[in-house]
Order: sequence, then C-alpha cells, then structure tokens
Amino acid sequence: MGQSCAGGTKGSHMGGEQTIRIAQSCAQDSREAVAEFHAGVAQPDATLVIFFCSSEYDRDVLAAEMGRRFAGAQVVGCTTAGEIGPAGCRDHSITGVSFSSAACTAVIGRLEDLRQFQISDGVAFAHDLRRRLGEIAPESDGGNSFAFLLVDGLSGHEELLAHSLQEGLSEISLVGGSAGDGMSFDSTFIYCDGRFSSNTAVLVLATTPLPFTEFKTQHFVPTDERLVVTEADPSQRVVREINGLPAAEEYARILGIDAGDLDPVHFAASPVVVLIDGANYVRSIQKVNPDGSLKFYCAIDRGVVLRVAKGVDLVTNLETALSQVSARIGPPQLVLTFDCILRKLEIAQDGLDEAVGDILRRNNAVGFNTYGEQFCGVHVNQTLTAIALGFGVATGATEVGDA
Repeated sequence: MGQSCAGGTKGSHMGGEQTIRIAQSCAQDSREAVAEFHAGVAQPDATLVIFFCSSEYDRDVLAAEMGRRFAGAQVVGCTTAGEIGPAGCRDHSITGVSFSSAACTAVIGRLEDLRQFQISDGVAFAHDLRRRLGEIAPESDGGNSFAFLLVDGLSGHEELLAHSLQEGLSEISLVGGSAGDGMSFDSTFIYCDGRFSSNTAVLVLATTPLPFTEFKTQHFVPTDERLVVTEADPSQRVVREINGLPAAEEYARILGIDAGDLDPVHFAASPVVVLIDGANYVRSIQKVNPDGSLKFYCAIDRGVVLRVAKGVDLVTNLETALSQVSARIGPPQLVLTFDCILRKLEIAQDGLDEAVGDILRRNNAVGFNTYGEQFCGVHVNQTLTAIALGFGVATGATEVGDA
C-alpha cells in the first residue's frame, strides 16, 4: 500500500443530488489510485470525467482501469508536471472531477498528428465540434458554454492550435493546458477514447446551467525596458537578435549581468511580456543556446516588442484573483486549473507551497502543473489559467488578477 491522500469530494447540488464531484488519490499503485479516484467522483449519470495524473503511473493500467470503471462516460485526461486537487499540490497522484448530465452537456474531439497541423484544420475542427454540441444542446451559446484544451506539451504547436481553435469557436472562450512529464521533458500524453497518446490534443466543449467565468492570473508587471525582436525563428521558438544585438547579450545587459551568468533563476525572475489586445502575456525563456540566441517556451515573431517584467507577491496575486472570481460568480465550487511548471518551481523555491496549496484547496481547485497554458486563443507561460464554476447568473469570459 502506498501513501494515500484520497478524499475531498465536493460539488454542487441540483434537486438534492450532487452533480459535480472532485477527488484526488496519492496511492503509488496505479490500480489502487484509479480505484480511490473513482470512489471519490463516481456518481449516477456521470457524463464527463476529467483527470490529471502523474507520468510515473503505468499508463496501460490507468487506461484500462479508467475505461472499465467509467464505462458509459466521456473521459479525458493527461499526464502532468504536478497535480492540484483536494489534497493540495502534489506529485505522483491522480486528481480530477466528474460532471453529471445535470451539470453539463459536453462533446469531445481529438486532434491527432499535431506536427502536420494547419490553421485551417483547427478552424474546421472547432466548427464541427460546435455543430455537434448544437445538435444535442440547441440552446448552447457563448454565454452558457466554455471550451478547454489538453495538448501534448512537447508538440511545439500550441500557438497555432490555440489561435485556430479560438477562431473556430468564435465567442466561446478557450482555456487550456499543455500536458507535462514531471521534470523530464521527455514525452507527454493525452487520454481520450480509452487510450493515452502523444502528438495529440483534445478539445472539450460544454454547455452548463451553472455560472462560470474564465480567467488568467500572473504575478508579473512590465517595466519600461523595451526589447524589439529583430531576428527570430518562430517555428523553433528561438530569438536570435534583440535590438539588433545577439539576444542573450542584450537581454543580459538589460538585467545588468553578464550573458555567461544567465541561468533558469534569472529567466524565472525576469521573464518578458507582450501586449496583446490590451492585456500582458508572459513569454518565458527556456535557455541560452550556444550561438547566443534564446530558446523560449512560446513562439515569438520578428518585430514583436517585448518588455522585461518584474514579479510581485505571488500569494497575494492569487488570493486577489480568486476573490475577484468569487465577487463575479459567488464562491466557486470548482476551479478547473492549469498552472505553469515555472510557477510551481518558484513556489517551491520561495517556500510558498503550503500557502498556495491552502488557497487552491479553499477554492476547490482541480488541475495540473503544465508545460504551457492557453487563454482565449493565446499560448502563454508562467501563468495560471482556469475556468471557475459557481452558483450565480452565468457570465462570459473575463481576465482577473493580472497584477
């Protein structure tokens, strides 16, 4: 028997019946973990099950057990760089949520072979999924429907995917996360149709009578330091020149250090942001290449103007974001959460694990640490994106908590 953190079922009630249930298991054995998770979220008439699991579990066992125990329900999931649930922020666990048919009506679509993906593919795919949802939920629209994406975190195609899907979804806002593999960055997996696969994405489109809001939060604010990308290879997520100079050299100069001293600590503490439609989106640096170029976690085009960002208090920022969510929709009974691995590393380095875990537990957060996040068609890093469901009058997408 491995360590267990099973439990934590909560949810909304309609007509005296619980319609959303959340749970988490830290059991080390794959079968035991699924059994505990199932015990926590199983409910009559479950129509949608979402789970997030450690990449250390036996995927074949997980796939078989999830298919067997949740027969008749639509089930999607992915591997992670850490799991978020009723037991807090954990490693080597499985967490997730189940919705009854009273809580949502959902359709699921899988995109395969992402390396051959084209923008037209995403637009057509999203159009088809909207048509399918309309056939079973004719009342579905941007005010009562949301979409979330799970995508292979090593595919390198999140930018095109998020942009094209959002275009096809129109007024229905897209939120999502890139699957993880702990700290290995070796291979990530998406679960759909009873099996795990790589080079894949899954889009879920749901209509709900519950109130909800999509939001993102980040604890960085832009400074006045401008960086103009003068040479780049977006397909490789590489920036070669900034302000007409070798990228690493110019970035280091702005930070006031030598290029040879650049390391992940500096990258995490001083990411860059880009302004899109009046909102700041974080672009994080992965490493310095031998030729002095910078490898990013997101694609950046030539001509883009970036600004160096500085961090503010992460805990206060998160509390503020979730307080704004509660003010909008009431206390959330579920926050479907996609939180960047870089934030997790910073939280651990600064000793904030307990404080952050407590905030997320109090707000019924369920989700995972990602290799990247998506929000309204944009792929970002060092950001928390989420869909919160509450008890008031349904409203559309908003952005909250950006310091």
